[in-house]
Amino acid sequence: MSDTAPPPAAREDRIDGQRRLDAVLFDFHGTLAMTVDPVAWVTAAAAACGTALDRGRATVLADRIATAGGLPGVAKPGRVPPQLAEAWADRDLYEHAHREAFTGLAATVVTDIPGLAEAVYERILGPEGWQPYPDARPTMAALRAAGVKVGVVSNIGFDIRPLLDAWELTGLCDAIVLSYEVGCIKPDQKIFLRACGMLAVDPERTLMIGDTPADAGAVAIGCSALIVPAASPGRPNGLHRALSLAVAPLPG
Repeated sequence: MSDTAPPPAAREDRIDGQRRLDAVLFDFHGTLAMTVDPVAWVTAAAAACGTALDRGRATVLADRIATAGGLPGVAKPGRVPPQLAEAWADRDLYEHAHREAFTGLAATVVTDIPGLAEAVYERILGPEGWQPYPDARPTMAALRAAGVKVGVVSNIGFDIRPLLDAWELTGLCDAIVLSYEVGCIKPDQKIFLRACGMLAVDPERTLMIGDTPADAGAVAIGCSALIVPAASPGRPNGLHRALSLAVAPLPG
């Protein structure tokens, strides 16, 4: 063997499409997709209850419900009522706690629309309540085409697979790890270890992409981490950077 030959790991990178990484893990909310505009969200929920809201009234209601914490992912409540404290603490560990926490917070806003709190929550469970970032699918598809495994790791209290199905992302995922299914929440090391185990990859050859410090908790097990900036629904949020980090040509 020549003294200048690259080490086995480097040669394998070049053989496998010049991969620097074996896997990329994506957070869900705020990374792959964002909830729809709060005013549109509340307007649609009210319509489901048989009430048509004008823009002004919808804006006021959306602001009040968001401030109360009743719109998942929009804003955290400044105060959680004592009767909801346990559900709030467990919202990403149990489906019933997630529903109880958010419907309970939304219900603290007094309205004359029966069932509005429940209708607001129901919007979060289907694709109509979300908008995937435009660079999500192209990035995931390009990674898979380059031989890089793709996983989704989310702190969430309901099944996001129907949403991924609707956006044709399920077939691009090699693993989906949801906090309420595995019983641990980012930044707990166990959730990242579970994802790497499901993908059969070394954490040191894995990148975690998210939008919060909790996602960066993956570095504790040896993963790299990329925190992408917040972006409005419908606008790219920098996910394409994953491709250059994972499969860019190695020097030399």
